[in-house]
Amino acid sequence: MNFLDYAFMQRALVAAVLVGITAPAIGIYLVQRRQPLMGDGIGHVAMAGVGLGFLLNASPVWMATAVSALGSVLMELIRWYGRTRGDIALAMLFYGGMAGGVMFVNLAPGGSTANLMSYLFGSLSTVAPSDVTAFCVLAAFVVAVTLGLRRQLFAVSQDEEFARVTGLPVRALNLLVAVTAAVTVTVAMRVVGLILVSALMVVPVAAAQQLARSFAATFAIAVALGVTVSVGGTITSFYRDVPPGATIVLLTIAAFVALTALATPLARRRARAAGAARQAGDPAERAIPAARGTTDEITV
Repeated sequence: MNFLDYAFMQRALVAAVLVGITAPAIGIYLVQRRQPLMGDGIGHVAMAGVGLGFLLNASPVWMATAVSALGSVLMELIRWYGRTRGDIALAMLFYGGMAGGVMFVNLAPGGSTANLMSYLFGSLSTVAPSDVTAFCVLAAFVVAVTLGLRRQLFAVSQDEEFARVTGLPVRALNLLVAVTAAVTVTVAMRVVGLILVSALMVVPVAAAQQLARSFAATFAIAVALGVTVSVGGTITSFYRDVPPGATIVLLTIAAFVALTALATPLARRRARAAGAARQAGDPAERAIPAARGTTDEITV
């Protein structure tokens, strides 16, 4: 384990663990809201923050956090009020953020688009000690929101109308999900990259849904898978000298394929067992639909 002898690898591994936890943790709500590509859109907007950080000689991480959070709020406002023109407005926001990032970097003293590459696709050697501190603070916020408000966020993600009738502040919770997703993007950009971060939000959740039948199990498996592929991809990148972001995403997709292959025979067994239980008049089986109505479970 000589890779631990290098300070930059120690920082990269810490960042990888934080990314592996936070990306699936917020991604599970985006999947339930049918907004799997929201992280990709936020990544485009975050580029403007990175470029603005270079231009103003400020921290690109904190500047990207501020700009992407603002962008995520605008995305939610467009979703509420945009109606038929909402898609056009979102496209302008995404592409404007990307173009703004490139322009700001080139306007910065000594800046060039090469400075953006580590943020777009991830880089092990560019994770600074100040970045690790920022990532720890931001990751703590993401974990606090996704775990502390899991019941409320799950209810809103499943059925906004029902959540509104029960008295939940639906709009405030939607904004919180959007801002938390924006924070997650900035946590992940140094390891996975802004272009590929959305995959780490969505694919581990989709893979976990192949095996899990409850929200809690899906959450736990997705986070465990996210940490595994993030750390594994970071170590592989060190030894094979390949981009960490691309390596992590490919490992995630490979895990999804493997779990899907494993889940197929399990699903058949469950179907046969359910059919046998119905034929036998098993009262426990008849009680399953009522149990699935709780706010802490989902059907996958």
